[in-house]
Amino acid sequence: MSHHPIEFRYEVRPEDRGVVRALVESTGVFSPIEVEVAVELVDDRLEIGAQCDYKFVFAELDHRAVGYTSYGPIALTAASYDLYWIAVDKACHGRKIGQSLMKKTEELIHSAGGQRVYIETSSRHPYAPTRGFYLRCGYHEEARLKDFYAPGDDKVIYVKQLQPLLPPVPLGGLTEPLGQG
Repeated sequence: MSHHPIEFRYEVRPEDRGVVRALVESTGVFSPIEVEVAVELVDDRLEIGAQCDYKFVFAELDHRAVGYTSYGPIALTAASYDLYWIAVDKACHGRKIGQSLMKKTEELIHSAGGQRVYIETSSRHPYAPTRGFYLRCGYHEEARLKDFYAPGDDKVIYVKQLQPLLPPVPLGGLTEPLGQG
């Protein structure tokens, strides 16, 4: 694999069903049912189109997807978003692709008016590297629901407060955003 810069793609294509399946399976962490759920989000986006609340970011190297995120607004909240999925091809781990994807996803959420990003994951041992990744990306554990998935498998909820947008500054009776005018 080359060392060209990561390129991001936001549109979802029919072939992304297989791309997402392969990426999620490559991690070796997710069950077959979880893999199917990841693919279902792609199906929903393809069926509904841009109006779908499931948004995607694909990281590509040499025009090949090597990672992706899926995220969307949380219904009935003012400015909260869920990060549903983040997966990077296991062969590409350690190349900061996950961090790049997370940063790009957070930028998109922020530009859409999002203020908080929530992530839910399992407390099982195979997810320990993922939980560490979330901590390194500036998330903190907000809640833990005991035995949520199964006895001994808690749901761990992480959150990150995104930097607020700069408030408008009154200028002689007019209001203009900072840095404009």
